[in-house]
Amino acid sequence: MPEQIGILNGYSGLAGRALPKWEGKAIILVDLDAFFASVEQLDHPEWRGKPVIVGGSSDKRGVVSTCSYEARKFGVHSAMPSWQAERLCPNAIWTHGNYPRYTEMSRKVMAIINDETPTLQQVSIDEAFADVTPGRFLGDHPVDIARRIRARVAELGITCSIGLGTSKSVAKIASEANKPDGLTAIFPGEEREFLNPLPVGSISGIGSRSREKLEMYGIKTIGELAECDEPFLRLIFGSTWETMLHRARGEEDGVVQVTRDTKSVSNEQTFSKDLTEREEILAAVDMLAAKVGRRLRRKGLKGHTIAVKVKYSRQESHTAQRTLDFELDDEHVMIPYLHELVDEVWAPGISVRLLGVGVSGFEEDRGEQLSLFDAVADDGGLELADGDSKASHVTDGMLARATDKVKDRFGEQAVIYGREIRFSGRDTGTIAQNKFEASLGSDEED
Repeated sequence: MPEQIGILNGYSGLAGRALPKWEGKAIILVDLDAFFASVEQLDHPEWRGKPVIVGGSSDKRGVVSTCSYEARKFGVHSAMPSWQAERLCPNAIWTHGNYPRYTEMSRKVMAIINDETPTLQQVSIDEAFADVTPGRFLGDHPVDIARRIRARVAELGITCSIGLGTSKSVAKIASEANKPDGLTAIFPGEEREFLNPLPVGSISGIGSRSREKLEMYGIKTIGELAECDEPFLRLIFGSTWETMLHRARGEEDGVVQVTRDTKSVSNEQTFSKDLTEREEILAAVDMLAAKVGRRLRRKGLKGHTIAVKVKYSRQESHTAQRTLDFELDDEHVMIPYLHELVDEVWAPGISVRLLGVGVSGFEEDRGEQLSLFDAVADDGGLELADGDSKASHVTDGMLARATDKVKDRFGEQAVIYGREIRFSGRDTGTIAQNKFEASLGSDEED
């Protein structure tokens, strides 16, 4: 269990050596190591010590969701096309994965962190920030808290790497410094020395495009970025220049936002064969909307904002969204609006590789406005004033909820629409990482 404690001031973190007092804010980032693959090795002991890849089928344009460290030695990494991973590591053990199992393990890890501090912000299924600042609620040293979390996660049969620092950005970068199964603590005052030699791409929010621009001007390290002036930073980052400067200098003052409510619900699918016809694309959107609607109702959520994501065969992606004057959780109501959004991001002749549908805006208190959808006819149908029948014969989610009841009692396959049958087997077999869902509220570049 490697540790780097006070790496710049020589504190080894060995048992019996007193740690210096921690002054000021303390934030940790807990990152589960090769999470999906680690859970698979836990559940399949015979796979331990062997290269394991969780990903989609190579013959269906699948990609690697994650892979074990044994597979990484061959050059395999997340988001790599499956065909390329097969060539690099021909003897790897492949699995499409078990997302419910990963969710179960993730919840156990979050419960461990929550036992130590109530200030927890889960940012993905395998990552979470937590505020462990000594003071009113926490009396233990932040390093000791991080050690306990790491030890308890290990008892579950998996490992995590933890970064500890005075800000979220420093904690995030520190978590990458000593993987896997490591603990890296950057004490107050050590931020610049730790950050300066690292590549600029280590900073959250600096994607490939910004990195290329910076390198074009000779800016390759975080230390060099930290010395840049405002006009230059505005040229590269626009309105986020100040945030990036603070991150480069280890001065970011962001707080850990306690995870309380779901911010968005979405579903996306990469297709084994490109979609080219509008009818086919709309049918796929309908299928995804049905999945999102069911998830919304199971969570008891209704949102005001709907979104469509399209990725073309050339990997270019676009997202369109619309905020409505009413809240909804019914796919039959959202589908007509989603079709309109499709026309904003797609044109005939363009091949579509991936589609996504998302709903957000649960927290907005807009006050319900009377809309065309409030005019319910006596026969249970809906008539729009302009004669459009795109929402006819759907009232208060009655059809959706009736379908839910059947599925709840007899299983998800008890009711299957033609749109679902149409796309059966046309996915890539890759477990989605829910990047689309995260991007609905993200301010990062890529």
